Amino acid sequence: MLKTSDQNKTDILLENIADYVLEKEIVSEEAYQTARYVLLDTLGCGILALNYPECTKLLGPVVPGTVVPNGTRVPGTSFVLDPVRGAFNIGCMIRWLDYNDTWLAAEWGHPSDNLGGILAVADYLSQVRLSEGKEPLKVRDVLEMMIKAHEIQGILALENSLNRVGLDHVLFVKVATTAVAAKMLGGSRKEIINAVSNAWIDNSSLRTYRHAPNTGSRKSWAAGDATSRGVQLALMAIKGEMGYPQALSAPGWGFQDVLFKEKELKLARELDSYVMENVLFKVSYAAEFHAQTAAECAVKLHKQVSGRLNEIDRITITTHESAIRIIDKKGPLHNPADRDHCLQYITAIGLLKGDIRAEFYEDEIANDKRIDELRDKMEVIENKQYSVDYLDPNKRSIANAVQVHYIDGTSSEFVECEYPLGHRFRRDEAIPKIIEKFSSNLKAQFPAGQQRKIEEAVSNQESLEKMNVNEFVTLFLK
Repeated sequence: MLKTSDQNKTDILLENIADYVLEKEIVSEEAYQTARYVLLDTLGCGILALNYPECTKLLGPVVPGTVVPNGTRVPGTSFVLDPVRGAFNIGCMIRWLDYNDTWLAAEWGHPSDNLGGILAVADYLSQVRLSEGKEPLKVRDVLEMMIKAHEIQGILALENSLNRVGLDHVLFVKVATTAVAAKMLGGSRKEIINAVSNAWIDNSSLRTYRHAPNTGSRKSWAAGDATSRGVQLALMAIKGEMGYPQALSAPGWGFQDVLFKEKELKLARELDSYVMENVLFKVSYAAEFHAQTAAECAVKLHKQVSGRLNEIDRITITTHESAIRIIDKKGPLHNPADRDHCLQYITAIGLLKGDIRAEFYEDEIANDKRIDELRDKMEVIENKQYSVDYLDPNKRSIANAVQVHYIDGTSSEFVECEYPLGHRFRRDEAIPKIIEKFSSNLKAQFPAGQQRKIEEAVSNQESLEKMNVNEFVTLFLK
């Protein structure tokens, strides 16, 4: 319970987060192993994004040519930045193509967005420590902070729906990054609480840039903005900036009363390593995660359908409530950000091409009239059981089904997929694909020799965990 009449008391949620990042020992080897794959997958997504000028134009220092002593290095580039700007750069790259990991609950989000702040701070601290003759951080320290940031963001998301009040999930990124960055910087319990309280007081972005009629590219840099702000707030707290103990519960003026419709924020379970163990990988397709299983269904139907496009009468997509609320879109789609968050567009591309890649959201492909012709024939239907299973903590399914109906009265098979390839239930099947994806993404920027060096360095869990962070980041520099 967060409500309190005692002005001297601190909101229990702030205390819980601070105690977790300071004191909780992560003992789950599964969490550390999964975190390694998340680290590789997330960096790979960022490297791939460097192919897109709309992303790279936002990168680098605020003042061109600035190089910061002992600064954060940005993978795939030659930039050396202060840790706040470094966090934005890394976070922007990671999120640009909507291809990194996902967490689905009452609130949706991408916990690996926090890597922008975590890696920026870790590299900066390592550079500083080396300059002082001290030991740098190890990659295991990065993995631990990833596990904890995943947990904070993901457990907050289980029962606290920001989208229901029009706010964007990147607020939880900001809160999680603030907490772990403050811990990494040597913050005391009080300093971590101060930093996290300011993250909540900051407010949150509106979700409007994720939805018609305003869908736009801000959704690709919003997490970079959030994780960099988390680093900034952590740095301020370490310098002694005050906090606000009832930032959440203050009557009339706290987050809950002003922005959360007077509801109390809840932690649905004790903070540990649950989220990292259950996180969802985007293995096969660059598409909003609620559509991943629809993409699998459509690609499976491609060979049956692609030669009969003119014979199609209608296409039914059976889905869950969250997909309907977020990505069920009719009418014009104005840009790639609009298209990769459209269930119908993603399904149409799968049926037409038998694959779904990031470049398929660009204008050159989107101008194919057949895509909108297929979209116009689609009907989206909720399966109530899909919606129930989506929220079931023992299932956490993301089910979709696709069926094509022809003018002659015949139909394709009813293709159903409950769990996408990146789901924990399909982890063994997914890991080889995650490694393939990482290798493919490296090819986008690095010569063969550097790619081999990276792959050798990250191939073993134990040796990677022991690697110095500065040496790890150096592997990815140009």
